[in-house]
Amino acid sequence: MNKFLILVLMLALPFVFSSTVAADTAQGQGVYMNFCAPCHASGVAGAPKTGDKAAWQERIGKGEEAMAALAIKGFQGSSGFMPAKGGNSALTDEEVTSATIYMVEQSK
Repeated sequence: MNKFLILVLMLALPFVFSSTVAADTAQGQGVYMNFCAPCHASGVAGAPKTGDKAAWQERIGKGEEAMAALAIKGFQGSSGFMPAKGGNSALTDEEVTSATIYMVEQSK
């Protein structure tokens, strides 16, 4: 039952956050540089390096909304771990979404 509930929540999250996906690119770059780059610039803990098209291809295929939802809530992937909001609970959902979109744009 718990797995079913988690699955339902994971599928619903993209719809909950879809209004935040139109986030500002400049804000995304700032958040990325200050909070995301320490892992995503070097690949710490299996983080896909920003700009590595091969590493991002499958992730991008899932859609920005789904990626933002996972970045906000955190997840354990097959190649690494993403803590909720990159480990910075002070970031807003909009800021995390902006940074996610920025990384996607840099990695297409």
